[in-house]
Amino acid sequence: MKYINAAEVLPKDLLAEIQKHVNGEILYIPSGDEHLKWGEKNGSRHFYKIRNHKIKQQYQKGCSLEQISQDFGLAHETVRKILYKA
Repeated sequence: MKYINAAEVLPKDLLAEIQKHVNGEILYIPSGDEHLKWGEKNGSRHFYKIRNHKIKQQYQKGCSLEQISQDFGLAHETVRKILYKA
């Protein structure tokens, strides 16, 4: 996230009004766009959904947790959590 000096982008009267409430503090202004869930914007959510589906498929085909862990480069406990997550 990039910080912008409010004095450079806001009208003086609006800046003065904001300074009454948060003078000298950092203020976050949300974009106003519809809120996206984690990973939806950059594709991470989709990537992990596909990966977890493949892990479940391998397990259903009879692969061991150890083999799946090696294939996906994940800890045994992580694979277990993916498989047993409701």
